Amino acid sequence: MNILIKPIVTEKMTAQGEAFNRYGFVVNKSANKLQIRQAVEELYSVKVSEVNTMRYAGKRKQRHTKSGVSVGKTPSYKKAVVTLAEGEVIDFYSNI
Repeated sequence: MNILIKPIVTEKMTAQGEAFNRYGFVVNKSANKLQIRQAVEELYSVKVSEVNTMRYAGKRKQRHTKSGVSVGKTPSYKKAVVTLAEGEVIDFYSNI
């Protein structure tokens, strides 16, 4: 099972990474905090001190087009905010 789906690289998460040493990831919906901790430690070779998770429900979206109203739904997902130990850093841009 793939635990980490993708990192969250937004302006807010970048600021938290610099100030509080926190990094965000979109994770598998069925993953628990222990699995997330192990996946981050193995993939990035860092020491994780804390994991916070939150579940986001999909939102209903509609738009008005020439052919009528188009209705859809965004997917639901689970987000994890990982706090690293002092002195640890994750560099998402090193592989570019």
